[in-house]
Amino acid sequence: MNAMIPAFDPHAVLVAPWTENLSLFGWIAAMGFAVTSACGLVGNYLMLRRMALMGDAVSHSVLPGLVAAFLVTSSRGTLPMFAGALAAGVFTTIAIESIHKLTRVKQDAAIGITFSTLFAIGVVMTSLYAAQVDLDADCVLYGEIAFVPLEPMVSVGGVVLGPVPFVRMAAVLLMVGLLIVAFYKELLVSAFDPGLARSLGTNPTLMHYGLMAALSVVVVSAFESVGAILVVAMLILPGATASLLSTRLSRVHLLSLVHAAISSWLGVTLGVWLDCSIAAAMVVAGALLFALVWIVSPSEGLIARWRRRRRAVLPSALSDDSNPVPEAK
Repeated sequence: MNAMIPAFDPHAVLVAPWTENLSLFGWIAAMGFAVTSACGLVGNYLMLRRMALMGDAVSHSVLPGLVAAFLVTSSRGTLPMFAGALAAGVFTTIAIESIHKLTRVKQDAAIGITFSTLFAIGVVMTSLYAAQVDLDADCVLYGEIAFVPLEPMVSVGGVVLGPVPFVRMAAVLLMVGLLIVAFYKELLVSAFDPGLARSLGTNPTLMHYGLMAALSVVVVSAFESVGAILVVAMLILPGATASLLSTRLSRVHLLSLVHAAISSWLGVTLGVWLDCSIAAAMVVAGALLFALVWIVSPSEGLIARWRRRRRAVLPSALSDDSNPVPEAK
């Protein structure tokens, strides 16, 4: 057991990352918060629409977009890679909706067909052009958030804003927050009742494609740090945890941000202790928070449900005891 789990050094795990190495782990935690927050805010609407797998589809379809962008531009710069991945994400959304609406195929089947096909095309393209395309499979699948502090810093007026990936992700988070504030009512109504939304003057189709465009931007922005696999968990875990604590969407959004902050801090701590992928450690920390809330939630937790069942059974048991069945003479 000791060989599998490193010894826990409180100073090295809990103190040093936030004092001696703050310039490194501080940016990693900040990037984790920005990614998880942006993913969580968009993911809340995906869960309301029962479209949680849509994030999985977009994240997997990014690979052929990356390869195609490199083959066209012969560059691995941020702009061409971002443009190629974003184009692939938008194409995925349009393809899924077209298959669903123009055929008798259900939406979940359309998602499975589209993302698996596009991901397979990306694998084939990578195999065919392996000599020209230098893509690390591990980074594609899991990302590498630990490299974020090593990127060039962005400064405005002498003020350091942070590494390029963090500044980009922070801008995406700000954009998502502003869109949610501006279209809060429209997004909420169209998610629950498209017919009512249409009667109130809101175009639910436009809201849907706007949400899918925001999803594509968020997934592509987070791809470099957390990869195609872990971004799916970051889309779902914050909202799933928050929904166990509140049924009001505004509170769910705020609790998602709290979940993002705690899971980012715990993820860095866990990653330093186990010397593993910090992005994966953040997802594990988020899953542990979900499990904890699932147990202790005042309304939806396992303990609360057990108490309600016990209270429901107890009166009936007492009434049975107070009114015994008379014995036959």
